[in-house]
Amino acid sequence: MKAIKFRLIVMNFLIFAVWGAYLCSLGIYLSKIGMGANIGKFFAIQGVVSLFMPALMGIVADRWIPAQKLLGICHFLAAVFMALAGYMGMKYGSAVSFGQLFPFYALSVAFFMPTIALGNSVSYNALTKAGLDTVKAFPPIRVFGTVGFILSMWIVNFTGFKNGYEQLFVSAVWGLILAVYSFTLPNCPVNKNVESKSFIDTFGLRAFALFKDSRMAVFFIFSFLLGMCLQVTNGFCTPFLDAFGQSPEYANAFAVKNNVFLSSISQVSETLCILLIPFFLKKFGIKKVMLIAFGAWALRFFFLGAGGPTGFGLVLFILSMIVYGVAFDFFNISGSLFVDQNTDEKIRSSAQGVFMMMTNGLGATIGSFCAQAVVNHFTLGKTNFDELMAGWSSAWYVFAAFALVVGVLFAILFKYKHEPESGK
Repeated sequence: MKAIKFRLIVMNFLIFAVWGAYLCSLGIYLSKIGMGANIGKFFAIQGVVSLFMPALMGIVADRWIPAQKLLGICHFLAAVFMALAGYMGMKYGSAVSFGQLFPFYALSVAFFMPTIALGNSVSYNALTKAGLDTVKAFPPIRVFGTVGFILSMWIVNFTGFKNGYEQLFVSAVWGLILAVYSFTLPNCPVNKNVESKSFIDTFGLRAFALFKDSRMAVFFIFSFLLGMCLQVTNGFCTPFLDAFGQSPEYANAFAVKNNVFLSSISQVSETLCILLIPFFLKKFGIKKVMLIAFGAWALRFFFLGAGGPTGFGLVLFILSMIVYGVAFDFFNISGSLFVDQNTDEKIRSSAQGVFMMMTNGLGATIGSFCAQAVVNHFTLGKTNFDELMAGWSSAWYVFAAFALVVGVLFAILFKYKHEPESGK
């Protein structure tokens, strides 16, 4: 049992190490090669492919290719395309064009995004075969995914790879290692003789009937709005921190030189805040927990707008990283649990798919484009340092106001009565 847990820990570590190599530092690289105005497109593509690739790969894993092998194939392809994106950056330097870089990056992301769900399937299958309770055994294993994400962030931070195309090669190397490792994992069954299903059942569209329930419809709509916050700081936090380096006063500040390391505090907080969710859900219920998430997102953005790389400003930056754990976990994980508890078991998995589509799909995609528009409005063309940073602050305050207004509307429109004894 210990052996299988360790093997799954390694798998989860590697999956998220692939992602952590570039997710929070890509914006810095793009800004330095003159693509700052396109950051939103690079992050929006993650949401676009999340609308269909996980479902398609899930069908392939169920019917034709065992999940652990498909995991390896996807990571191999993702690594190859990410390496090609890195090669383009290396070959053309600061002259690399959007058309040379983005297509390879987009293809890599398209094959990476389904691997999170595939990794979960491999884990659940292996733990079940070992006679272990997945509810108890999986969370401690999954935590090491966040550890891998953090370590990968630290590598690109302290090597200086955060500033260039090298971060893409780091991601590709992790991916190739995992591609090989995946083929050694316990076999997952496939059902080639599965009975034919309708198009609606195959793609989980029956779960959209949940929108007929006014309470669930409101919940999903606000999940979409809150999902718009997800990629804002992933895409723009480190470029914002890096921009302070344009001033001699801040150029050598620790928070500027190690902005990706500073950002990693968010992931550390995320890991710790997971432990708070069972208590808060049972004590306060989903509505108050979601309101806490809205408040945390507003604080996250406000602290970034008001903060700075030294003195009290640095304290505000650190606080913004800490509250991220509450903002992310109290929304993503608590929302997933609420959907699980309030849907029929026949469409439970499909309902989770709808929740993910509204948050990591539509929400993250539209949020990335909207965030880019806001940042461009306040920062493009600002050559004076003080004006530039004032523009960044204004953008963060707009994001904070958005989270706050949406939170107030959620409090008014989401009808919910908590039953402490049920934990719902």
